[in-house]
Amino acid sequence: MPTAAPHRTEHDLLGDREVPAAAYFGVHTLRATENFPITGTPVSSCPDLVVALACVKQAAARANRELGLLDAGKASAIEAACEEIRAGRLHDHFVVDVIQGGAGTSTNMNANEVIANRALELLGHERGDYKHLHPLEHVNAGQSTNDVYPTAVKVALHLVAHRLLDAMNVLRESFEAKAEEFADVLKMGRTQLQDAVPMTLGQEFATYAVMLDEDRLRLEEACDLIREINLGGTAIGTGLNAHPRYAAVARDHLSAITGIPLRSAGDLVEATQDAGAFVQLSGVLKRIAVKLSKTCNDLRLLSCGPRAGFGEINLPPVQAGSSIMPGKVNPVIPEVVNQIAFEVIGNDVTVTFAAEAGQLQLNAFEPVIVHSLLKSLDHLRAGCLTLAERCVCGITANRDYLAQLVGRSIGLVTALNPHIGYERATAVAQEALATGGTVHDLVLAKGLLSKERLQEILRPKNLANPV
Repeated sequence: MPTAAPHRTEHDLLGDREVPAAAYFGVHTLRATENFPITGTPVSSCPDLVVALACVKQAAARANRELGLLDAGKASAIEAACEEIRAGRLHDHFVVDVIQGGAGTSTNMNANEVIANRALELLGHERGDYKHLHPLEHVNAGQSTNDVYPTAVKVALHLVAHRLLDAMNVLRESFEAKAEEFADVLKMGRTQLQDAVPMTLGQEFATYAVMLDEDRLRLEEACDLIREINLGGTAIGTGLNAHPRYAAVARDHLSAITGIPLRSAGDLVEATQDAGAFVQLSGVLKRIAVKLSKTCNDLRLLSCGPRAGFGEINLPPVQAGSSIMPGKVNPVIPEVVNQIAFEVIGNDVTVTFAAEAGQLQLNAFEPVIVHSLLKSLDHLRAGCLTLAERCVCGITANRDYLAQLVGRSIGLVTALNPHIGYERATAVAQEALATGGTVHDLVLAKGLLSKERLQEILRPKNLANPV
């Protein structure tokens, strides 16, 4: 019995090449793997992008069949291949590097070839037998990389962004639960790391929940911009080689397939060269990262010690902290989230430069934009969940120590300003600082207020919620 040939011959504008017979990709993909050995990270490492590409190709096949441009047999086979990819099959054949020249052309070609070769099998033909169904003539009909790739990118970003929104909500709920648990724990607030005025630990933790809520709203706004697509614009947005109704029909099919309410850009030429929505999304991700990092800085500072630092709260111990210092436990969960934030901030710089570097009717640098955005989204999602589940949920308060700090703080004099005047309050603060006495005792000793009045002013509820 003859042994199956290990390779098949395919042809492109540069000539013939031998492609592994078992591969679903073809000659264009093969050349791209040789041309772009950059990160070692293939497109298959971004499963949402692979799925999004399959969604776009499936919508195109439906549109072309509806418009009479693709016969039912070919369209059905293309759709079936796309369904398999959406279900997770064939992803390992998306082998081009995530960072590539050509504005994403190699990724689009990779998708066209994998879909075409699987569709050929479903029709009963050999892989590479393109006279029956062609990657460009049929799978890519009415399309260009320049509308397919950014549309698929936006679908993928939308999917991943909503997972980040869910993770942010988990973290928000964790902070809200702690805010409620610590609602009665009085402590000193600080400005510029100096004692300020009293507040509750619950108020402090509530601010982190509020910040997350605000940033979720900003991310939802950015997602709305992402839902505007240029599908149907083909090469530069003029729609050359596409049916006049293709843009609207393909968009509607893509919305139905993905469940995302997509809309066509008002000017497809403008939309094809504009990367503004990516810059906006990246900016929001940077905002989220910066505020998450600030929150983690606070958690590390409030828990530092345990004996020689602030020591106001305890982070749950999750691993030994040192190979030389026995018993040391480090705030490793906030630290890893800090590092995610640093990465996201750097990715934003990359997106900014790549968006600015586009020329005329196309931005050739969308591959590094999408690589940066998908990393930022995915790592922030993981960071939010890790912070919630491995850290915030297990935080405890050192209640007695916090009460002692409030009692010893000269910051209490601020609450006495309206009752004894600024100059007397200043004198009390200076004497307390010089002698180590407490504001409470000095005010009573000087007869500035009665004991009953002073206790009423310094009641925790009045200090933390004076209005």
